[in-house]
Amino acid sequence: MGLKAAARVSDGTYKQGKFYGQCGHNAPRTKVCSYWLAGTCNRNPCRFLHRLPTVQPVNEFTSGSKNISRSARGERGRKDSVSAKAPDSLCHFWALGDCVKGDSCRFLHSWFQGSDFALLTKLEGHKKSISGIALPPTSNKLYSGGRDGMLQIWDCYSGLCSEFIRLGAEVGSVICEGPWVFVGLTNSVKALNTECGSTHHLSGPVGQVLAMAVARDMLFAAIEDGTIRVWKAGTQADPFLSGDPLKGHSCAVMSLTVGGNRLYSGSVDGNIRVWDIDTLTCIEVLHAHTDTVTSLLCWDCCLLSCSLDGTIKAWVVSEAGTLEVIYTHREDAGILVLCGMHDSEAKPILLSALKDNTVRLYDLPSFAERGKLFSRKEVTSIQVGPGGLFFWHWER
Repeated sequence: MGLKAAARVSDGTYKQGKFYGQCGHNAPRTKVCSYWLAGTCNRNPCRFLHRLPTVQPVNEFTSGSKNISRSARGERGRKDSVSAKAPDSLCHFWALGDCVKGDSCRFLHSWFQGSDFALLTKLEGHKKSISGIALPPTSNKLYSGGRDGMLQIWDCYSGLCSEFIRLGAEVGSVICEGPWVFVGLTNSVKALNTECGSTHHLSGPVGQVLAMAVARDMLFAAIEDGTIRVWKAGTQADPFLSGDPLKGHSCAVMSLTVGGNRLYSGSVDGNIRVWDIDTLTCIEVLHAHTDTVTSLLCWDCCLLSCSLDGTIKAWVVSEAGTLEVIYTHREDAGILVLCGMHDSEAKPILLSALKDNTVRLYDLPSFAERGKLFSRKEVTSIQVGPGGLFFWHWER
């Protein structure tokens, strides 16, 4: 399926979570079990490693020609920058369990680069790429929807799929709000109540539902036809009442986020529209990106936007009352997803998924790179869970 779970750790080592048991063999092992990588090893004990080998933290190396981490700026760091070459690309042979070069390989033999997080496990089950994941705050279940038309429900303690629902249409997005899980489909949205088990079919969209957001007892859905569909809270018998769609974008709406009494929408047309949630009218159009606006995130008093043009832009309200860009962060590849979380010291971290099959972690507001996650394909969704847990998945 290409869905992974990771978590922060304090010592930079890989730790086994509840998904995998410890292997009882005490003999030294240096090769990773390829069957374990595929999730099919049934040997206990196994003579190969059932974990990924620990790699030296990134702050021991120079990070390309751009920067050196703070702890490596002393004399030792200058020596290391000359004598050691930092692996900054994933070894694809290692990812398949086939690299024969071992320590002499010039590519990275790890799913991550950094010292504050560790890979826990990989969940597999979808036949096609995953388009959305959701973790309801009051549930121990993870919901994933895919292009295969399946909604899979995973037990967060065992890592096993406990239930699946055949939806009959391709899934474009998945979000949760309170007890509700919303699944964006082609020409409709499916609403599932995780407490009472009721389901509702919301019709109205024309085309694929690509993103969703909830605010003020209203559900907003970004549609392929360039509109934003709106449902308002109704009665217990009919909890979702369809409202007038929001129109203005000339191409598909790809991203939505809510901040205060504002709804922000990003589109393939390269624009960001700002909507007043009280009046459901567009009050501002932001022109700064030169390609599709793929993701939006409200952080503190800022709006963060990213695009296939390879930039992340930070917006704030100017003295004139309009939004303006105060900082632009540039990457070497298009950016697909933004997600925010906090570390163990409550410091904000930005996760940014790029088209080069990596996820970058940055401290905010400095944008100092904190680490990097690697994937076999493009990461198209990131979901944060409790206790420093986060999930990401890639296109199949």
